[in-house]
Amino acid sequence: MSSESDDRDEWDLTEFDESLEEFDDFDIREGVTHRTVILRKEHMVALLCLKTATVGAAICRVDPREPLPAVQIYDDASAAEEWFSKSLRTSTQNGWNLVYDGLPLKG
Repeated sequence: MSSESDDRDEWDLTEFDESLEEFDDFDIREGVTHRTVILRKEHMVALLCLKTATVGAAICRVDPREPLPAVQIYDDASAAEEWFSKSLRTSTQNGWNLVYDGLPLKG
């Protein structure tokens, strides 16, 4: 019987690695922007995300006090950006602290 480490040496990972290459550009499309904000209040963490494109936009909010994430779809990207800014401003006025504001976190 071979050991587990011997089995790993026999795996052919070249096929697997090549299949991952197509995911490198998955969310990178011309005209698409992303913004991710992580907020903290007491022992809670919340997430607010904005994704805009040349046609439309979406805001996703993950609130630890809600059972499910909420997603709002917009036909107008500038309207989504305005609501995102208002939501962020309201959250900070309500005691949430900004932990991260930037591109989506990966890894």
